[in-house]
Amino acid sequence: MLEPSRPPGPPRGALPPHASRRGSVAVRILSGAFTLLLFMMLAAGGMLALLYHQFEAPGPLAQSRVVTIPRGEGRIEIATRLEKEGAISNRWAFIANYLLRNAIGPKQTELKAGDYEIKKHASMAEIMETLALGRGVLSKITIPEGWTSLQIVQRLREEEELAGEVTEIPPEGSLLPDTYRYSKGMDRRELLERMQSEMQRFLAAAWERRQPSLPIATPEEALVFASIVEKETGRADERGRVASVFMNRLRKGMRLQSDPTVIYGIVGGQGSLGRSITRADLDQKTAHNTYQIGGLPPTPICNPGRSAIEASLDPPKTNDLYFVADGTGGHTFSDSLKNHNAAVSVWRKVERERKKDTAEASNAAAGGAADAGDDAIPTTGSEGNGEMRVINSTAPAKAAGATAGASIPLPVRKPRH
Repeated sequence: MLEPSRPPGPPRGALPPHASRRGSVAVRILSGAFTLLLFMMLAAGGMLALLYHQFEAPGPLAQSRVVTIPRGEGRIEIATRLEKEGAISNRWAFIANYLLRNAIGPKQTELKAGDYEIKKHASMAEIMETLALGRGVLSKITIPEGWTSLQIVQRLREEEELAGEVTEIPPEGSLLPDTYRYSKGMDRRELLERMQSEMQRFLAAAWERRQPSLPIATPEEALVFASIVEKETGRADERGRVASVFMNRLRKGMRLQSDPTVIYGIVGGQGSLGRSITRADLDQKTAHNTYQIGGLPPTPICNPGRSAIEASLDPPKTNDLYFVADGTGGHTFSDSLKNHNAAVSVWRKVERERKKDTAEASNAAAGGAADAGDDAIPTTGSEGNGEMRVINSTAPAKAAGATAGASIPLPVRKPRH
């Protein structure tokens, strides 16, 4: 009977089966570790490449602007500020590159406080270099509230440290009055673009915070309205009340009858009429004369400031429909024509006393009599400096040095609808 033979043993010198398995596991572990290390190196390389790309790529700023870095802010606060101002797209990419450069660079980089002009589309690398070298802005220019676009352009043309020609006047109301910092040699058109960008940003934010149910449909209408409020009074504490008067008149379908709109219809962007407004001026038909047209004029009549825009979009709730100078630099507000005419009478008394004092002073200086010229018809508005204007029915009054302000309707007649 045949019996199965035993299988041959392993060759001499061969490893047992369990030893082979142990070696295979070790190889797999080493292979896995190498693969993981390679993957991590590739991931780190990709991350560094991404950070480098973000660091060197053009930034998000569409227009140049000035960013102020206060003293005492650390790198995280500075990066957060730059991101909030729209100068960089990602603060963490900025911080990572800052730390990396400090780690491999020959010396530590310190970001310095100051006012910096960030050029449009400036990369993170350019911004970091600017802050590290402390290349702060050296010059500034202040644009007053209520200037027309033509007046602003003329001011920029007078600034010798600016460069470039302005061949086109920006649309009225598109420039935000403020103090702007700039570097020597900056193009005037670039500074105008910055003013336009700042106006768009501020107007959009103010429009979002506006009162509901205002008789204003668009941000553009709000800008027109605010420009009238800006020219009506130079007193910050009265802007809201003046805005309330005009809002109430719009709601009632009454004409605004604002003198600054009359002046703009005559002289446009020149700003100043150079004399007191007359009855003939009020009766002159122009696209901006709110004595002759209903509602708002077609364009702003100046570039309003922040406070005028905010007052226009969040006016106090009143019943006022009129206002007149009170003789002290402010105005008296009224909700009826009867009360308004009484306030006008008070103003006339103050004005007569003022003319008398002026005439006496002139007589004392000239040694002769002076004609007080009390044949003028007062309006119900105010100069830009808060003083009442007079209208002479036959000839213009003496030239006024400041740009004329505005009026709500003549006290001798009822409001027109």
